[in-house]
Amino acid sequence: MSIGGSYGTDGKAWAAASSGAVKADLGTMPEWNLADLYPGIDSPEVTRDLEKVAADAKALKARYQGKLAAMGRDGPALAEAIESYERLADVMGRLGSYSGLLYYANMADPTRAKFYGDVREKLTNASSDFLFFELELNKIDEGDLAEALKVPALARLKPWLDDLRKEKPYQLDEQIEKLFLEKGMTAGGAFDRLFNETMSELKFEVEGEPEPLGLEPTLNFMMHPDRGRRQAAAEALAKVFAKNIRLFTLITNTLAKDKEISDRWRGFKDVSDARHLSNRVEREVVEALVSTVREAYPRTAHRYYAMKAKWLGLEKLAHWDRNAPLPEKPERVVTWPEAEKLVLDAYGGFAPEMAEIAGKFFKSGWIDAPVRPGKAPGAFSHPTVPSAHPYVLMNYQGKARDVMTLAHELGHGVHQVLAAPQGPLLASTPLTLAETASVFGEMLTFRAMLAATTDPRERKAMLAQKVEDMINTVVRQIAFYTFERKVHEGRRQGELTSDDLNRFWMEIQGESLGPAVECKPGYETFWTYIPHFIHSPFYVYAYAFGDCLVNSLYGLYQEAHPEFVGKYFEMLKAGGSKHHSELLAPFGLDARDPAFWAKGLRVLEGFIDELEAMDRVA
Repeated sequence: MSIGGSYGTDGKAWAAASSGAVKADLGTMPEWNLADLYPGIDSPEVTRDLEKVAADAKALKARYQGKLAAMGRDGPALAEAIESYERLADVMGRLGSYSGLLYYANMADPTRAKFYGDVREKLTNASSDFLFFELELNKIDEGDLAEALKVPALARLKPWLDDLRKEKPYQLDEQIEKLFLEKGMTAGGAFDRLFNETMSELKFEVEGEPEPLGLEPTLNFMMHPDRGRRQAAAEALAKVFAKNIRLFTLITNTLAKDKEISDRWRGFKDVSDARHLSNRVEREVVEALVSTVREAYPRTAHRYYAMKAKWLGLEKLAHWDRNAPLPEKPERVVTWPEAEKLVLDAYGGFAPEMAEIAGKFFKSGWIDAPVRPGKAPGAFSHPTVPSAHPYVLMNYQGKARDVMTLAHELGHGVHQVLAAPQGPLLASTPLTLAETASVFGEMLTFRAMLAATTDPRERKAMLAQKVEDMINTVVRQIAFYTFERKVHEGRRQGELTSDDLNRFWMEIQGESLGPAVECKPGYETFWTYIPHFIHSPFYVYAYAFGDCLVNSLYGLYQEAHPEFVGKYFEMLKAGGSKHHSELLAPFGLDARDPAFWAKGLRVLEGFIDELEAMDRVA
């Protein structure tokens, strides 16, 4: 059970979700209202719930420790025990979510940082009291558990108990688990926080800018229409990353070793097996995805970047040209009210219920949109807890990609709202399926915007942007996954130097980007800012999984698959209560089949085909 929810930057940080340092008036943008969680840091409600968590955790321990294994023979009593555990999970999740959201809204504020650290420490202390709970549930005799599951109150939790059983071979003695949990505050958790706070404080001196910039605005210059500005930003990034390379190398080595220790004690053989287990996906499914995407590099990224180099009048793209806008594309600023209408109209065109749910985020203070000093870069949708609602963080700067990011995060939000009735133990969706609604929301918005476009130049620009987003979502993420594998496999042989990490990065980038992209000096350090490598090792393949899955789903939607909308909503409502094979079965899809992944990639290849055809006509 996660004590603080699953907050953290979403994948849009790596894609530099918007471009250019926009100074235009974007309209009134919302900042989230966290009062639905707690009135404030010093509120009596926070104190009350922290005390309640500590007391309830000790009460759970006193009542159930050493008794759960035998309780399998008593279904009602077992149901009551798990319901108590579930209620505690909700309160802990609320506290962890509130402290985390406050912190990510301004990581430079020492008061928020202290509050975040203090809450995490108290939640960790409480967690150590009931660490026994899931361990003892896994000691219940299979026959006893099968009999107990006939009780309706317990039967609804069967998927959670089944998933818990999958963890059994990798669980350790309670005292060792307790040590791992408590040491996590000063081990992995401490280095995770060090990365966050270091990144939030870095300043980049971009030539031509009157003052140093934070990470997000500097990354955004990598999509500026002026090549000189792009290069200046890339060189500013490289300079600061290189200056801090020893620290980022230490963080990476420490976290990789921390993971290796955990994997070795638990008995995981492969470096990514723990992630596959938490995602409830089989290793062979991921291997089929990875091999299919890597095999398609020449037909996707390599082909597109060669075409883009010609559009820009270059023999080769430099790494700072990869996300450059097309020369003929006007840099239209999309105000916040326009972005809201674009996304809600696209959602409503698919299903009014989807637009209604997404509309609550705008009306109710569930979105934090403006760029601010100290704010976490990128974007995410935090589910918080089922008794509350999700919150979306963005850094909106008025570009078309920002609209896509908004559509993406609201997809997450809609998914989280629909899954919330499953309760604290079943609402959370494995990462492989967590990207489904977000990428589907992006596709709906893109298709709606494309259909409304009559200018051939604008259509070409939109298609090119979508291709780049899909390359970032599929090709880049599989390249990131391949890089992570090199890092973690290498760390098992000994400590890695900065040169080792830089070399791994450049090898993988060369393979994925292809001969049309020249990675200039300085790019070798760009692995340092990818937050997923720090926060969630091997998370990144979930983006490729979700994109290819959505491409297949959207194809069925276009083909008027019977009762598609109803089936889609049922899939989202399931949360984490069903395996991916069960969720895809109503659509006739099977992720174990390599052809499934190839079908998803054909959508990307089809867009590139259309762009090539436009060039031939021109």
